[in-house]
Amino acid sequence: MHKPILIALAATLGLVALGASAAPDWSKVPGKTVTVFYPGVSPIEWITTGTEHGGARGLKKGEVCLGCHEEETADMGKLIASGGKVEPSPIKGKAGSIPVNVQAAHDAGNLYLRFSWKQPAGGAEKMDKDNQVKLAVMLEANKVERAEQSGCWETCHKDARTMPGADNAKTKYVAGGDVKAGKFYDLIQWTSKGAKHDGYVADKRVMDGGQALVDAKGVKQGDEWVVTFTRKLAGGAEGDITLVPGQVYNMGFAIHDDYTQGRFHQVSLGYTLGIGADAGIKAVQQ
Repeated sequence: MHKPILIALAATLGLVALGASAAPDWSKVPGKTVTVFYPGVSPIEWITTGTEHGGARGLKKGEVCLGCHEEETADMGKLIASGGKVEPSPIKGKAGSIPVNVQAAHDAGNLYLRFSWKQPAGGAEKMDKDNQVKLAVMLEANKVERAEQSGCWETCHKDARTMPGADNAKTKYVAGGDVKAGKFYDLIQWTSKGAKHDGYVADKRVMDGGQALVDAKGVKQGDEWVVTFTRKLAGGAEGDITLVPGQVYNMGFAIHDDYTQGRFHQVSLGYTLGIGADAGIKAVQQ
């Protein structure tokens, strides 16, 4: 056998042995438009207080935030960003919402997520001068109370950093969060500076240490951002959720747009992610 053929064959066998797989053909993966919106000062304590938030009663009955608000997220974001509600310090030029096309796929070893959106106008003070954009995804395995209703709001508290009067050393956390008990959110993040993070949120936020994230990439094509994640289905470390085909998980994501940081992001409501299973967002098999 010729040497070039042997080299090609060896390379192919090596890829198979390592479990490598090609990224999906995104042109064949259906997309779902998810409108992320500016939440202002609306921590879980506000969400669950009936005198402040009319939906608190519905939450106690088991209703989900998405059921009431999915069609009005853009309006809510516009109102909050203007300072009309739950925002004591409105930011001039802040986009109230951003429609994002979300695609998900999986194969035998990996979950693939793709987010694409048009860059909105901005121009406010640069809080994070190193990153024009950051995108974070949180996954939860049906262990955190109310996660299936409120999405990642269970990590957002009034005493966390950048909230009015809060301790800027205190990160996001889950009340009663415990990694060993499964009460946590798996967190992955991409930043436009080129950093990628794989961590979790339990009793505190830990940005790194996970072993599930294979890659995170982002690029701006004209006025459109495209960010993709490749994540192993199998976890591998503390704070990595093991994703099983046929199962459904809770998912939320946030975009820090226009050099923002902390609570000044655009967030999704809580969605479900099905690994080859019917859900709000279905990762189709490739």
